[in-house]
Amino acid sequence: MITNPAWRGKRFAVLGLARSGAASVRALVESGAEVTAWDSNEERRAEISGATLADPLDIDLDGFAGVVVSPGVPLNRHPIAAHAAKANVPVIGDIELFAQARAELPPHKVVGITGTNGKSTTTALIHHICETAGIPARLGGNIGLPILGADPLPAGGVYVLELSSYQIDLTQSLDCDVAVLLNITPDHLDRYDGFEGYAAAKARLFAMQSPAHHAIIGISDTASYAVARSLSARGETLTKIAPGICMDQSRWPALQGPHNAQNTLAAIAACEALGIDNEAIDRGLETFGGLPHRMERVRELHGVLWVNDSKATNPASTAPALAAYDGIHWIVGGEAKSDDLDACRPGFAHVRRAYTIGAAGDRFAELLSSEMPVERCGTLKAAIERAAANAVRGETVLLSPACASFDQFRDYEARGDAFRAEVEALA
Repeated sequence: MITNPAWRGKRFAVLGLARSGAASVRALVESGAEVTAWDSNEERRAEISGATLADPLDIDLDGFAGVVVSPGVPLNRHPIAAHAAKANVPVIGDIELFAQARAELPPHKVVGITGTNGKSTTTALIHHICETAGIPARLGGNIGLPILGADPLPAGGVYVLELSSYQIDLTQSLDCDVAVLLNITPDHLDRYDGFEGYAAAKARLFAMQSPAHHAIIGISDTASYAVARSLSARGETLTKIAPGICMDQSRWPALQGPHNAQNTLAAIAACEALGIDNEAIDRGLETFGGLPHRMERVRELHGVLWVNDSKATNPASTAPALAAYDGIHWIVGGEAKSDDLDACRPGFAHVRRAYTIGAAGDRFAELLSSEMPVERCGTLKAAIERAAANAVRGETVLLSPACASFDQFRDYEARGDAFRAEVEALA
Protein backbone atom coordinates (compact mmCIF):
# COMPACT_ATOMS: atom_id res chain seq x y z
CA MET A 1 0.00 0.00 0.00
CA ILE A 2 0.99 3.66 -0.28
CA THR A 3 2.13 5.14 3.03
CA ASN A 4 3.61 8.43 4.18
CA PRO A 5 5.97 8.93 7.13
CA ALA A 6 4.67 12.50 7.46
CA TRP A 7 1.42 11.10 8.87
CA ARG A 8 3.16 9.42 11.81
CA GLY A 9 1.81 10.63 15.13
CA LYS A 10 -0.89 12.76 13.53
CA ARG A 11 -4.59 12.28 14.18
CA PHE A 12 -7.09 11.63 11.41
CA ALA A 13 -10.79 10.81 11.36
CA VAL A 14 -12.20 8.68 8.55
CA LEU A 15 -15.93 8.79 7.80
CA GLY A 16 -17.21 6.12 5.40
CA LEU A 17 -15.54 2.72 5.30
CA ALA A 18 -16.31 1.41 1.84
CA ARG A 19 -13.39 0.68 -0.47
CA SER A 20 -11.59 4.04 -0.49
CA GLY A 21 -12.32 4.72 3.19
CA ALA A 22 -11.07 1.30 4.30
CA ALA A 23 -7.91 1.73 2.20
CA SER A 24 -7.37 5.17 3.77
CA VAL A 25 -7.59 3.69 7.26
CA ARG A 26 -5.07 0.97 6.43
CA ALA A 27 -2.62 3.43 4.84
CA LEU A 28 -2.86 5.87 7.75
CA VAL A 29 -2.53 3.17 10.43
CA GLU A 30 0.43 1.59 8.60
CA SER A 31 2.04 5.05 8.50
CA GLY A 32 1.77 5.42 12.26
CA ALA A 33 -1.18 7.82 12.39
CA GLU A 34 -3.81 7.76 15.11
CA VAL A 35 -7.09 7.02 13.35
CA THR A 36 -10.70 7.33 14.43
CA ALA A 37 -13.02 5.61 11.95
CA TRP A 38 -16.76 5.30 11.46
CA ASP A 39 -19.42 3.98 9.11
CA SER A 40 -23.14 3.59 9.75
CA ASN A 41 -22.79 0.04 8.39
CA GLU A 42 -21.90 -2.27 11.28
CA GLU A 43 -20.34 -4.90 9.00
CA ARG A 44 -17.92 -2.36 7.57
CA ARG A 45 -16.95 -1.20 11.06
CA ALA A 46 -16.26 -4.81 12.06
CA GLU A 47 -13.72 -5.18 9.23
CA ILE A 48 -11.55 -2.28 10.47
CA SER A 49 -8.50 -2.90 12.64
CA GLY A 50 -5.94 -0.57 14.18
CA ALA A 51 -8.36 2.35 14.48
CA THR A 52 -10.64 3.64 17.23
CA LEU A 53 -14.29 3.28 16.26
CA ALA A 54 -16.22 6.47 16.92
CA ASP A 55 -18.40 8.83 14.90
CA PRO A 56 -16.36 11.98 14.11
CA LEU A 57 -19.48 14.03 14.82
CA ASP A 58 -19.35 12.86 18.44
CA ILE A 59 -15.74 13.73 19.17
CA ASP A 60 -13.69 16.89 19.59
CA LEU A 61 -11.72 17.33 16.35
CA ASP A 62 -9.39 19.98 17.74
CA GLY A 63 -5.82 19.09 16.76
CA PHE A 64 -6.76 16.60 14.04
CA ALA A 65 -4.79 16.76 10.78
CA GLY A 66 -7.81 15.96 8.66
CA VAL A 67 -11.21 14.34 8.33
CA VAL A 68 -11.14 11.87 5.44
CA VAL A 69 -14.60 11.36 3.98
CA SER A 70 -16.03 9.24 1.20
CA PRO A 71 -16.86 11.12 -2.02
CA GLY A 72 -20.42 9.94 -1.47
CA VAL A 73 -20.82 12.17 1.61
CA PRO A 74 -22.75 15.30 0.49
CA LEU A 75 -20.68 18.09 2.01
CA ASN A 76 -23.38 20.67 1.30
CA ARG A 77 -25.83 18.81 3.54
CA HIS A 78 -23.83 16.61 5.92
CA PRO A 79 -23.00 18.12 9.34
CA ILE A 80 -19.40 16.85 9.22
CA ALA A 81 -18.36 19.88 7.15
CA ALA A 82 -19.50 22.39 9.77
CA HIS A 83 -18.19 20.24 12.63
CA ALA A 84 -14.71 20.09 11.06
CA ALA A 85 -14.77 23.80 10.22
CA LYS A 86 -15.36 24.69 13.90
CA ALA A 87 -12.09 22.94 14.73
CA ASN A 88 -10.34 24.38 11.66
CA VAL A 89 -9.72 20.85 10.36
CA PRO A 90 -9.67 20.21 6.59
CA VAL A 91 -12.18 17.76 5.10
CA ILE A 92 -10.29 15.69 2.53
CA GLY A 93 -10.47 12.45 0.57
CA ASP A 94 -8.17 9.60 -0.32
CA ILE A 95 -6.94 11.45 -3.43
CA GLU A 96 -5.60 14.23 -1.19
CA LEU A 97 -3.84 11.62 0.96
CA PHE A 98 -2.27 10.27 -2.22
CA ALA A 99 -1.19 13.80 -3.19
CA GLN A 100 0.44 14.25 0.22
CA ALA A 101 2.28 10.93 -0.13
CA ARG A 102 3.68 11.58 -3.62
CA ALA A 103 6.98 13.05 -2.39
CA GLU A 104 7.84 9.69 -0.81
CA LEU A 105 7.05 7.63 -3.91
CA PRO A 106 9.52 6.62 -6.65
CA PRO A 107 9.65 9.24 -9.43
CA HIS A 108 6.38 9.07 -11.35
CA LYS A 109 3.76 11.05 -13.22
CA VAL A 110 0.05 11.56 -12.57
CA VAL A 111 -2.68 11.98 -15.18
CA GLY A 112 -5.99 13.27 -13.83
CA ILE A 113 -9.13 13.01 -15.96
CA THR A 114 -12.43 14.74 -15.17
CA GLY A 115 -15.59 15.71 -17.04
CA THR A 116 -19.27 14.91 -16.85
CA ASN A 117 -19.14 12.16 -19.47
CA GLY A 118 -16.41 10.01 -20.97
CA LYS A 119 -14.10 9.96 -17.91
CA SER A 120 -14.00 6.20 -17.45
CA THR A 121 -13.38 5.38 -21.11
CA THR A 122 -10.66 8.01 -21.45
CA THR A 123 -8.99 6.99 -18.19
CA ALA A 124 -8.98 3.31 -19.12
CA LEU A 125 -7.72 4.12 -22.61
CA ILE A 126 -4.77 6.18 -21.34
CA HIS A 127 -3.93 3.42 -18.87
CA HIS A 128 -4.08 0.81 -21.64
CA ILE A 129 -1.84 2.83 -23.95
CA CYS A 130 0.71 3.27 -21.14
CA GLU A 131 0.78 -0.48 -20.55
CA THR A 132 1.00 -1.14 -24.29
CA ALA A 133 4.05 1.13 -24.36
CA GLY A 134 5.66 -0.86 -21.53
CA ILE A 135 5.15 1.85 -18.90
CA PRO A 136 4.09 0.67 -15.42
CA ALA A 137 0.66 2.21 -14.84
CA ARG A 138 -2.15 2.07 -12.32
CA LEU A 139 -5.82 3.03 -12.51
CA GLY A 140 -7.30 4.83 -9.53
CA GLY A 141 -9.71 7.42 -8.27
CA ASN A 142 -13.26 6.82 -9.48
CA ILE A 143 -12.24 3.65 -11.33
CA GLY A 144 -10.35 0.52 -10.39
CA LEU A 145 -9.01 -0.20 -6.91
CA PRO A 146 -8.46 2.50 -4.25
CA ILE A 147 -5.28 4.35 -5.11
CA LEU A 148 -3.82 3.95 -1.60
CA GLY A 149 -4.45 0.21 -1.50
CA ALA A 150 -1.85 -1.01 -3.99
CA ASP A 151 1.92 -0.97 -3.75
CA PRO A 152 3.70 2.07 -5.21
CA LEU A 153 4.69 1.92 -8.86
CA PRO A 154 8.38 1.61 -9.71
CA ALA A 155 10.29 4.63 -10.98
CA GLY A 156 8.88 5.92 -14.25
CA GLY A 157 5.34 4.74 -13.51
CA VAL A 158 2.15 6.62 -14.31
CA TYR A 159 -0.88 6.90 -12.02
CA VAL A 160 -4.00 7.44 -14.15
CA LEU A 161 -6.81 8.88 -12.02
CA GLU A 162 -10.45 9.30 -12.93
CA LEU A 163 -11.65 12.21 -10.81
CA SER A 164 -15.27 13.07 -10.13
CA SER A 165 -16.21 16.56 -9.00
CA TYR A 166 -16.77 15.10 -5.53
CA GLN A 167 -13.20 13.82 -5.39
CA ILE A 168 -11.83 17.14 -6.60
CA ASP A 169 -13.85 18.86 -3.85
CA LEU A 170 -11.94 16.76 -1.31
CA THR A 171 -8.51 17.43 -2.82
CA GLN A 172 -6.26 20.40 -2.11
CA SER A 173 -2.79 19.70 -3.47
CA LEU A 174 -2.93 17.27 -6.41
CA ASP A 175 -0.60 18.71 -9.06
CA CYS A 176 -1.26 16.55 -12.12
CA ASP A 177 1.50 16.28 -14.68
CA VAL A 178 -1.32 16.00 -17.20
CA ALA A 179 -4.84 17.22 -16.38
CA VAL A 180 -7.75 16.46 -18.71
CA LEU A 181 -11.23 18.03 -18.78
CA LEU A 182 -13.51 16.37 -21.32
CA ASN A 183 -16.76 18.32 -20.94
CA ILE A 184 -19.11 19.92 -18.41
CA THR A 185 -22.86 19.40 -18.67
CA PRO A 186 -25.48 19.60 -15.88
CA ASP A 187 -25.17 16.74 -13.39
CA HIS A 188 -25.05 16.29 -9.60
CA LEU A 189 -26.62 19.71 -9.14
CA ASP A 190 -28.08 18.63 -5.78
CA ARG A 191 -24.52 18.85 -4.44
CA TYR A 192 -23.72 22.35 -5.71
CA ASP A 193 -24.97 25.91 -5.77
CA GLY A 194 -26.29 25.60 -9.31
CA PHE A 195 -24.45 24.66 -12.49
CA GLU A 196 -21.82 27.34 -11.93
CA GLY A 197 -20.77 25.67 -8.69
CA TYR A 198 -20.49 22.30 -10.40
CA ALA A 199 -18.40 23.77 -13.23
CA ALA A 200 -16.14 25.53 -10.71
CA ALA A 201 -15.51 22.20 -8.97
CA LYS A 202 -14.25 20.69 -12.24
CA ALA A 203 -12.06 23.73 -12.92
CA ARG A 204 -10.24 23.29 -9.59
CA LEU A 205 -8.27 20.43 -11.13
CA PHE A 206 -6.31 23.09 -13.04
CA ALA A 207 -6.11 25.52 -10.13
CA MET A 208 -4.11 22.88 -8.24
CA GLN A 209 -1.82 22.29 -11.22
CA SER A 210 1.54 23.87 -11.97
CA PRO A 211 1.23 26.11 -15.06
CA ALA A 212 4.20 24.28 -16.57
CA HIS A 213 2.26 21.01 -16.61
CA HIS A 214 -0.03 19.93 -19.43
CA ALA A 215 -3.72 20.86 -19.56
CA ILE A 216 -6.03 19.20 -22.12
CA ILE A 217 -9.56 20.54 -22.43
CA GLY A 218 -12.49 19.65 -24.66
CA ILE A 219 -14.17 22.86 -25.76
CA SER A 220 -17.48 21.52 -27.06
CA ASP A 221 -19.51 23.22 -24.31
CA THR A 222 -19.57 26.77 -22.98
CA ALA A 223 -18.37 25.96 -19.47
CA SER A 224 -15.34 23.96 -20.64
CA TYR A 225 -14.50 26.61 -23.22
CA ALA A 226 -14.48 29.19 -20.42
CA VAL A 227 -12.03 27.05 -18.43
CA ALA A 228 -9.77 26.79 -21.48
CA ARG A 229 -9.88 30.56 -22.01
CA SER A 230 -8.89 31.12 -18.38
CA LEU A 231 -5.74 29.06 -19.03
CA SER A 232 -4.77 30.70 -22.33
CA ALA A 233 -1.58 32.11 -20.82
CA ARG A 234 -0.18 28.59 -20.57
CA GLY A 235 0.56 28.60 -24.29
CA GLU A 236 2.04 25.35 -25.54
CA THR A 237 1.12 23.37 -22.42
CA LEU A 238 -2.60 23.93 -23.13
CA THR A 239 -4.26 21.64 -25.69
CA LYS A 240 -7.85 22.31 -26.77
CA ILE A 241 -9.92 19.48 -28.25
CA ALA A 242 -12.43 21.01 -30.67
CA PRO A 243 -15.77 19.32 -31.43
CA GLY A 244 -16.75 17.85 -34.77
CA ILE A 245 -13.35 16.59 -35.91
CA CYS A 246 -13.80 13.67 -38.32
CA MET A 247 -11.57 10.67 -37.67
CA ASP A 248 -11.18 7.23 -39.15
CA GLN A 249 -12.26 5.07 -36.21
CA SER A 250 -12.61 1.86 -38.23
CA ARG A 251 -9.49 0.31 -36.67
CA TRP A 252 -10.73 0.95 -33.12
CA PRO A 253 -13.69 -1.41 -32.55
CA ALA A 254 -14.22 -0.33 -28.93
CA LEU A 255 -14.07 3.39 -29.73
CA GLN A 256 -17.02 3.99 -32.02
CA GLY A 257 -19.22 7.08 -32.19
CA PRO A 258 -18.45 10.82 -32.27
CA HIS A 259 -18.11 11.03 -28.49
CA ASN A 260 -15.33 8.45 -28.59
CA ALA A 261 -13.56 10.50 -31.23
CA GLN A 262 -13.32 13.25 -28.61
CA ASN A 263 -12.29 10.81 -25.88
CA THR A 264 -9.63 9.36 -28.16
CA LEU A 265 -8.21 12.74 -29.11
CA ALA A 266 -7.92 13.64 -25.42
CA ALA A 267 -6.19 10.32 -24.67
CA ILE A 268 -3.77 10.76 -27.58
CA ALA A 269 -2.88 14.27 -26.38
CA ALA A 270 -2.34 13.01 -22.83
CA CYS A 271 -0.11 10.15 -23.97
CA GLU A 272 1.91 12.46 -26.22
CA ALA A 273 2.40 14.75 -23.22
CA LEU A 274 3.75 11.71 -21.33
CA GLY A 275 6.28 11.18 -24.14
CA ILE A 276 4.74 7.99 -25.56
CA ASP A 277 5.59 7.47 -29.24
CA ASN A 278 2.92 7.35 -31.95
CA GLU A 279 3.48 3.69 -32.77
CA ALA A 280 2.69 2.62 -29.20
CA ILE A 281 -0.33 4.94 -29.13
CA ASP A 282 -1.65 3.38 -32.34
CA ARG A 283 -1.19 -0.14 -30.96
CA GLY A 284 -3.04 0.86 -27.80
CA LEU A 285 -5.98 2.32 -29.71
CA GLU A 286 -6.31 -0.79 -31.86
CA THR A 287 -6.17 -3.24 -28.94
CA PHE A 288 -8.32 -1.34 -26.43
CA GLY A 289 -11.20 -3.57 -25.37
CA GLY A 290 -13.55 -0.93 -23.98
CA LEU A 291 -15.27 -0.80 -20.62
CA PRO A 292 -17.99 -2.99 -19.21
CA HIS A 293 -21.38 -1.24 -19.24
CA ARG A 294 -20.24 1.51 -21.64
CA MET A 295 -21.47 0.75 -25.16
CA GLU A 296 -20.46 -2.84 -24.46
CA ARG A 297 -21.30 -5.26 -27.25
CA VAL A 298 -22.94 -8.18 -25.42
CA ARG A 299 -23.78 -10.40 -28.38
CA GLU A 300 -25.24 -10.54 -31.86
CA LEU A 301 -28.26 -12.84 -32.14
CA HIS A 302 -30.24 -13.44 -35.33
CA GLY A 303 -28.53 -10.42 -36.83
CA VAL A 304 -29.55 -8.12 -33.95
CA LEU A 305 -26.79 -6.41 -31.94
CA TRP A 306 -27.34 -6.13 -28.18
CA VAL A 307 -25.46 -3.29 -26.46
CA ASN A 308 -25.08 -2.66 -22.72
CA ASP A 309 -24.68 1.07 -22.00
CA SER A 310 -25.88 0.90 -18.39
CA LYS A 311 -23.20 3.41 -17.36
CA ALA A 312 -25.20 6.12 -19.16
CA THR A 313 -26.89 7.49 -16.04
CA ASN A 314 -27.97 10.86 -17.45
CA PRO A 315 -29.36 12.07 -20.79
CA ALA A 316 -26.08 13.68 -21.86
CA SER A 317 -24.25 10.36 -21.50
CA THR A 318 -26.96 8.50 -23.42
CA ALA A 319 -26.85 10.91 -26.37
CA PRO A 320 -23.56 9.55 -27.83
CA ALA A 321 -24.89 5.99 -27.85
CA LEU A 322 -28.02 7.06 -29.73
CA ALA A 323 -25.74 8.75 -32.27
CA ALA A 324 -23.52 5.70 -32.70
CA TYR A 325 -26.13 3.21 -34.01
CA ASP A 326 -29.02 3.09 -36.49
CA GLY A 327 -32.25 1.15 -36.07
CA ILE A 328 -32.23 1.33 -32.28
CA HIS A 329 -34.64 -0.36 -29.89
CA TRP A 330 -33.97 1.84 -26.87
CA ILE A 331 -34.42 0.66 -23.29
CA VAL A 332 -34.63 3.82 -21.18
CA GLY A 333 -35.60 4.77 -17.64
CA GLY A 334 -34.75 4.33 -13.99
CA GLU A 335 -34.26 6.98 -11.33
CA ALA A 336 -34.27 10.20 -13.32
CA LYS A 337 -31.70 12.95 -12.79
CA SER A 338 -33.69 15.44 -14.88
CA ASP A 339 -37.26 15.95 -16.05
CA ASP A 340 -36.44 15.91 -19.75
CA LEU A 341 -34.51 14.00 -22.40
CA ASP A 342 -33.57 17.05 -24.46
CA ALA A 343 -29.88 16.06 -24.62
CA CYS A 344 -30.93 12.85 -26.38
CA ARG A 345 -33.08 14.56 -29.01
CA PRO A 346 -30.42 14.63 -31.79
CA GLY A 347 -30.45 10.82 -31.73
CA PHE A 348 -34.23 10.32 -31.79
CA ALA A 349 -34.20 9.77 -35.56
CA HIS A 350 -32.11 6.63 -35.00
CA VAL A 351 -34.68 5.05 -32.66
CA ARG A 352 -37.22 2.56 -34.02
CA ARG A 353 -38.99 2.02 -30.70
CA ALA A 354 -38.47 2.90 -27.02
CA TYR A 355 -39.14 0.66 -24.02
CA THR A 356 -39.50 2.54 -20.74
CA ILE A 357 -38.62 1.06 -17.35
CA GLY A 358 -38.31 2.06 -13.73
CA ALA A 359 -39.54 5.04 -11.75
CA ALA A 360 -39.17 7.40 -14.72
CA GLY A 361 -40.90 5.02 -17.11
CA ASP A 362 -44.30 6.71 -17.29
CA ARG A 363 -42.81 10.19 -17.48
CA PHE A 364 -40.41 9.23 -20.25
CA ALA A 365 -43.18 7.42 -22.16
CA GLU A 366 -45.17 10.66 -22.18
CA LEU A 367 -42.12 12.64 -23.37
CA LEU A 368 -41.27 10.21 -26.16
CA SER A 369 -44.70 9.11 -27.43
CA SER A 370 -44.92 11.98 -29.92
CA GLU A 371 -41.44 11.20 -31.24
CA MET A 372 -41.42 7.41 -31.63
CA PRO A 373 -43.39 4.24 -30.80
CA VAL A 374 -43.15 3.56 -27.05
CA GLU A 375 -43.90 0.53 -24.89
CA ARG A 376 -44.23 0.93 -21.11
CA CYS A 377 -42.45 -2.15 -19.79
CA GLY A 378 -41.75 -1.36 -16.15
CA THR A 379 -38.95 -3.88 -15.67
CA LEU A 380 -35.72 -4.51 -17.53
CA LYS A 381 -36.66 -8.14 -18.11
CA ALA A 382 -39.96 -7.17 -19.74
CA ALA A 383 -38.21 -4.58 -21.92
CA ILE A 384 -35.69 -7.16 -23.13
CA GLU A 385 -38.49 -9.59 -23.98
CA ARG A 386 -40.41 -6.97 -25.97
CA ALA A 387 -37.30 -5.72 -27.77
CA ALA A 388 -36.35 -9.27 -28.70
CA ALA A 389 -39.81 -9.74 -30.19
CA ASN A 390 -39.65 -6.54 -32.25
CA ALA A 391 -36.04 -6.11 -33.39
CA VAL A 392 -35.04 -7.44 -36.81
CA ARG A 393 -31.76 -8.21 -38.52
CA GLY A 394 -29.49 -5.16 -38.81
CA GLU A 395 -31.02 -3.37 -35.82
CA THR A 396 -29.61 -2.76 -32.34
CA VAL A 397 -31.15 -3.23 -28.91
CA LEU A 398 -29.57 -0.61 -26.70
CA LEU A 399 -29.79 -0.38 -22.92
CA SER A 400 -28.86 3.26 -22.37
CA PRO A 401 -31.13 4.32 -19.50
CA ALA A 402 -30.29 8.05 -19.15
CA CYS A 403 -31.05 7.48 -15.46
CA ALA A 404 -29.52 6.26 -12.25
CA SER A 405 -30.31 2.67 -11.31
CA PHE A 406 -31.18 2.91 -7.63
CA ASP A 407 -34.94 2.49 -8.05
CA GLN A 408 -34.49 -1.14 -9.13
CA PHE A 409 -30.79 -2.04 -8.86
CA ARG A 410 -27.87 -1.62 -6.46
CA ASP A 411 -25.92 0.39 -9.04
CA TYR A 412 -25.44 0.74 -12.78
CA GLU A 413 -23.12 -2.29 -12.77
CA ALA A 414 -25.82 -4.53 -11.29
CA ARG A 415 -28.25 -3.21 -13.92
CA GLY A 416 -25.77 -3.92 -16.71
CA ASP A 417 -25.00 -7.38 -15.33
CA ALA A 418 -28.74 -8.17 -15.27
CA PHE A 419 -29.07 -7.00 -18.88
CA ARG A 420 -26.09 -9.11 -19.94
CA ALA A 421 -27.43 -12.22 -18.19
CA GLU A 422 -30.90 -11.87 -19.72
CA VAL A 423 -29.50 -11.25 -23.19
CA GLU A 424 -27.07 -14.17 -23.02
CA ALA A 425 -30.00 -16.43 -22.06
CA LEU A 426 -31.98 -15.51 -25.19
CA ALA A 427 -32.29 -18.25 -27.77
